[in-house]
Amino acid sequence: MMSIMDNASCFYKNGLKFSCQRCSFCCGHSPGYVYLSRSDLDKLCEGTGLSIKEFVSKYCRWADYYEGKTVLALLEKPNYDCILWENGCSLYEHRPSQCRTYPFWAWIVKDKATWDEIARECPGMRATNGRHWTYEEIEAARQEYIANIPLTCEEVEALINS
Repeated sequence: MMSIMDNASCFYKNGLKFSCQRCSFCCGHSPGYVYLSRSDLDKLCEGTGLSIKEFVSKYCRWADYYEGKTVLALLEKPNYDCILWENGCSLYEHRPSQCRTYPFWAWIVKDKATWDEIARECPGMRATNGRHWTYEEIEAARQEYIANIPLTCEEVEALINS
């Protein structure tokens, strides 16, 4: 697991501005994966009122992951929008950790160059009047992103069969 960034040398030591503009840049337009952890799956099932088996069958797919693992991810529509995107997230209050922590993902906040590169396409990261996120809030989101491990096929099968 990655350690907490050194505040003294970190480009976001004084925080960053970000306010979601509901543009859906992070929710679609290009292929990608929203990986689901056990916590994510539980929240989504609660939000839909579906059982794990029903939710997985209706909204999920299997995706390749690191070290040759196959893990649970949300489906995409043919235009690559997230299956839950309907002019906004249809399950916003129950959205996965990956969605809640954007754009403070470990690989995005690793350096200013990467942040600036992603910000070219995300208007929320360029919003000069956006919400100011403190170093501590960014670190909390970054750590949540790192700790959010998606469910494997075997783990989902065990949940469905328990």
